[in-house]
Amino acid sequence: MEDVIVVGAGPTGLWLSAELALAGLSVTVLERRPAPAEFSKAMGVHARTLEVLAMRGVAEPLLKAGKPLPTWHWGFLPSRLDLTALDTPYPFMLAVPQTRTEAALEEHALRLGVRIERGHPVGAVHAYDDHVVVDGVEARYVVGADGGGSAVRKAAGIGFPGTGGSVVAFVADAVLDDPPPPGFSVVGPAGSLILAPAPGGRFRVAGYDPQHQDTAAPFPVEDLRDFLIRVTGGDFGLREAYWLSRFGNATRMASAYRAGRVLLAGDAAHIHFPTGGVGLNTGIQDAMNLGWKLAAVIRGEAPSTFLDTYESERRPVSEAVAADTQAQTVLLTAITPEGAALRAAVSAMVAQPGINLGLAQQISGLSVAYPSGGRAPASTFPLLHAGRPIPLPGDESLLIRPDGYLRPRY
Repeated sequence: MEDVIVVGAGPTGLWLSAELALAGLSVTVLERRPAPAEFSKAMGVHARTLEVLAMRGVAEPLLKAGKPLPTWHWGFLPSRLDLTALDTPYPFMLAVPQTRTEAALEEHALRLGVRIERGHPVGAVHAYDDHVVVDGVEARYVVGADGGGSAVRKAAGIGFPGTGGSVVAFVADAVLDDPPPPGFSVVGPAGSLILAPAPGGRFRVAGYDPQHQDTAAPFPVEDLRDFLIRVTGGDFGLREAYWLSRFGNATRMASAYRAGRVLLAGDAAHIHFPTGGVGLNTGIQDAMNLGWKLAAVIRGEAPSTFLDTYESERRPVSEAVAADTQAQTVLLTAITPEGAALRAAVSAMVAQPGINLGLAQQISGLSVAYPSGGRAPASTFPLLHAGRPIPLPGDESLLIRPDGYLRPRY
């Protein structure tokens, strides 16, 4: 019997499987795709995720492959977030293709002994009091990290309430012979557009085109060229596009992150409009939180009820991310004169140092703090980032949790 079956070999599933294997558990990952993805949905790794990856020695290859961006957008506003003000060894957003990130995570997982079976769509999941059976294979637990359409979530009968899509946006990876300056974005009557440099001389092009609001419609490169001309008056020397995709802004969250021996993580537990580049990062943080807890339960070091803290700690984070992306959606689709006035007012507020830093901390994941009990210092993250020795004179002694957060020692 396996200790854990993880369904889904995206960033969330790969990182979770590695964390479990690091704790000495036997782990099998089942992935429906026969091969790793050829194109990258996500293009950004934020500071807190880089800190987590660095804890396991996985950050360095991504830092070498990626491009650090010292500022980042919020709702395509003219006022950008200053990431250099963040208290972290990684005061930037790392532009790196998701394919490269997944390759690094898979190599890490395989090195730790994780077994990855590709071309294996999950058909049946049965949960019992003391084990689960996934397509005839027994395990102590199963974790669904298989995306918004999660087969594991559906098999467990866990609801996925929320709001359907009301806006369609697009993303493309393109080669531009005459690119705009760094930090370029525009919102006007014809739509909204942002361009960010990516490794390999490419650009990640994303935007909102009110003339194309069907996710199922074809997306040829000429549609992209036409949109660029309509919005900016030129096509930036668009030579070719490697990947073009349209997506909606459905925002949903699982009614429960756990049903007995079935757990959910990443997009299987929550989906949102992918602005700001936070989705991949939120999934990895889910995995980091769940991994050591599930390992402690399986090894008999904690009761099964300890797994309830996974949802109690991570659900508020996902709710905050959903609210943040919904607010950004309003701003980047505000193409009317009234919308322009709203954007100007919000942009002026975002330019204020305190607000700018708060949003930068939120989008980078550094604002996340978990309840630490009455005997612990209130500001655990600053202590960790500043590298002060522990225990602190006059305070209760502290323990660093396996996911990098601080806990009081009782």
